[in-house]
Amino acid sequence: MRTRLLPLLIVLMASVLLALGFPLAVSVAAAEQQRVVIDRIDDTARFAALAQFITERTTGYDERRRTLQTELETYNSVYGIRAGVFYRDDSAMAKAPASWRLPAEGEGRAAFSEALLGRRSHDPPQVWPWQDGRVVVASPVVRDGDVIAVVVIDSPTGQMRGDTMRGWLLIAAGEAVAMLVAVGAAIRLTGWVLLPVKTLDAAAHDIASGRMRSRVAASGGPPELRRLARSFNEMADNVEDVLEQQRAFVADASHQLRNPLAALLLRIELLALELPEGNEEIASVRTEGRRLGQVLDDLLDLALAEHAESDLRLTDIGALTAERVASWRPVAEEKGVLLRAGGPPAVTAWADPIALSSALDAIIDNALKFTPAGEEVRVTVASGSRDVTVVVADGGPGLTEQELERVGDRFWRSSQHQNIRGSGLGLSISQALLAAGGGSLSYACKEPYGLSVTVSVPRHDPKG
Repeated sequence: MRTRLLPLLIVLMASVLLALGFPLAVSVAAAEQQRVVIDRIDDTARFAALAQFITERTTGYDERRRTLQTELETYNSVYGIRAGVFYRDDSAMAKAPASWRLPAEGEGRAAFSEALLGRRSHDPPQVWPWQDGRVVVASPVVRDGDVIAVVVIDSPTGQMRGDTMRGWLLIAAGEAVAMLVAVGAAIRLTGWVLLPVKTLDAAAHDIASGRMRSRVAASGGPPELRRLARSFNEMADNVEDVLEQQRAFVADASHQLRNPLAALLLRIELLALELPEGNEEIASVRTEGRRLGQVLDDLLDLALAEHAESDLRLTDIGALTAERVASWRPVAEEKGVLLRAGGPPAVTAWADPIALSSALDAIIDNALKFTPAGEEVRVTVASGSRDVTVVVADGGPGLTEQELERVGDRFWRSSQHQNIRGSGLGLSISQALLAAGGGSLSYACKEPYGLSVTVSVPRHDPKG
């Protein structure tokens, strides 16, 4: 979630900074050009004042014309700016440099034409740093209310564009610093906001994995998430109470039913003494009574398995599996089934040794129970990057695809196995024992026939 929220915040903040930066950059460029234009307008006003009283177009010596020419030449040599005073017919009263002529079109001609109407240049087109443009400013020379000439200043914009670019670089540096600060603040903000969510997710995963006592410390994050954490803890408490009541009911019921069942079986045995030997009804009642007793024992085991805490430790899965296979080999030999073990002799993972042993006993017992004589049951240990698996593959009739979806459900048994002893709770108990330690059970068909049951336990401590 953080990887999705953080880019969104960064893009939003970058958009805000760009939205502020572009107008600011335009404002800096406009202000720099306005400063230059005002300075040039002041210069044109000074030259216009000098040219105001030069009205005669004489070819001889004229002190005022000579003074104006000297000022223009000095201005050009010092600042590198072309300047001139032109009559209405474009002829020059004075100009510097001498080779400069008033352009026939473009910005210079437009400024000259505007000044002939008695208006000063005030807003020439904006020159951007990447443009090699010039700023042309013109002011009218007015005498007795008439425009007799026009002062035109055509200045280069290199320095102005350089100053504008330096201003833009300062803005870019400020935006970069602001963006870094914003990214740091966004990282801290998302961490602060999402920390309770991460804790909630971890607690929810723990509860889903069977660790019902996992809770969330409602001490950080926004107030709404703290309230959510408290609500989550209340919900977890209620769910744990309900599950505890269910477990207690199953355990108490199975325990309380044992005494009446034992008394009932005793009375059946007393009745059997008065009936002929080999009575089929009595034998059937005895069988059902023993089956009911097994169901009660399994129910009690299931309630204890769901309630018990897992004692996780680093366990040699290979050695433990080999030990369980050796324990069941006499039973397999008695049935004529070949029981074999495979895989590395030593591979470690995190598991509760007692719970894993009980689960393997239940799975191997089922495999031997449904495998006919002459077939093989293979127990294989394999090591992966994240978990260690123990695969028990039998040579029995297997299950259909529909039956695979239900295998492991409580009290469920395949229709083709109804006459085989069992309560239908063995795999459920195994699943509960493994889930408490972060393990799992999965089922698959084995080719060409048979069932494959896979026990998975984590290689790394799930609580760490």
